[in-house]
Amino acid sequence: MQVTSSVRQPLVTGGKTYHDVTHDIARQVEGKPSLSWFLAFLTAAGVLALGFIALAATLWEGIGMWGLNKTVGWAWDITNFVWWVGIGHAGTLISAVLLLFRQKWRTSINRAAEAMTIFAVICAAMFPVIHMGRPWLGAYWALPLPNTFGSLWVNFNSPLLWDVFAISTYFSVSLVFWYIGLIPDFATIRDRATGLRKTIYGALSFGWDGAAKTWMRYESVSLILAGLATPLVLSVHTIVSFDFATSVIPGWHTTIFPPYFVAGAIFSGFAMVLTLMIITRKVFKLEDYITIGHIELMNIVIIITGSIVGIAYITEFFIAWYSGVEAEQYAFINRATGPYWWAYWSMMTCNVISPQLFWFKKIRTSIVATFLLSLVVNIGMWFERFVIIVTSLHRDYLPSSWAMFYPTWADVGVYLFTFGLFFTLFFLFAKFFPVINMAEVKSVLKSSSEKVEK
Repeated sequence: MQVTSSVRQPLVTGGKTYHDVTHDIARQVEGKPSLSWFLAFLTAAGVLALGFIALAATLWEGIGMWGLNKTVGWAWDITNFVWWVGIGHAGTLISAVLLLFRQKWRTSINRAAEAMTIFAVICAAMFPVIHMGRPWLGAYWALPLPNTFGSLWVNFNSPLLWDVFAISTYFSVSLVFWYIGLIPDFATIRDRATGLRKTIYGALSFGWDGAAKTWMRYESVSLILAGLATPLVLSVHTIVSFDFATSVIPGWHTTIFPPYFVAGAIFSGFAMVLTLMIITRKVFKLEDYITIGHIELMNIVIIITGSIVGIAYITEFFIAWYSGVEAEQYAFINRATGPYWWAYWSMMTCNVISPQLFWFKKIRTSIVATFLLSLVVNIGMWFERFVIIVTSLHRDYLPSSWAMFYPTWADVGVYLFTFGLFFTLFFLFAKFFPVINMAEVKSVLKSSSEKVEK
């Protein structure tokens, strides 16, 4: 029996039937690519090709192509690594945590968020590998593998090794979770298809038959994977924060980093989900499935996490003052008033001030305002990572070693490469895979009197 709440807005509007849901979502996979999709895909592929020039130059010449120096040994590479890992955090939160808490509004956005997680982690993992200089000679040394050169092992005390385990686990669980959710929808497309398409989607659906026992196993596996993935929401970015928090560098050596990084990751991740879903709902005409209600709920999460991040910024300054450590105090004064003051105040404006605009319902439910603010938030979160990394390194204990970091064309080019890769993969996913979970949307479908009358 379908029940329509008199209080809550329906999660799917337009009086859709089960057939409508299947048709509206499957037609994007079954039909020919639209002109807008082609233009977007070619733009992303062009950025990918342009960035590949910088990547190839970096691999050929070495990381001396970057703007690094003896003082600032980490800069854009680790900034981008942390930023991309943060982008991927919303997928796990929406898929796992909201599933365990039975939040039905996740059904229209979880698949795209999960795909975004996988693509973002791929982009993030590239930077530590590239930073090795010649990864083909030694990337495998990051893995705890026995070798023929004697008892030579990785340093298990290094947080950089913890990153390897955290990111690989995160990627593996996210990939399995994403694919398991796709299987029922692959079977739906298989049953509607003919010829080669039927064969391909038949293989991808793993013989799904839609029986009651199959659905029971599917739901059981989803809950188990959600239980496994939920700790990753907290652990992955906590371990990434240990790259800095376990050091003795002023501005890094602080215990607030783990919760601060986790909140910031969810903050930036939800902003990127909003950016992608607003474009997707417009291009694929999915306004009845990704509604203003979904956008408003995601904006509320951004208000909460943005406020936590703002409190963390204030707490950092307070603890630096309260510690009485002169080097720590200078590190934070230098952030706000030193040569990189523009980056610090860009971070504060984008991450602390701009999300507070979502307290106004008119802005919170505006498509244009939400899209613009989601871009602002992700710009601000990139500046946050840049401020934490570069401003803490460029003026350390020894004034004679102070130096400035200036990005080169190779720095910018490699960053553009990851953008091109991310959006190329996302556009391919949106065309050849169902971008919304048909099976889960049908489970929350509510009838409308208008549709029944027709």
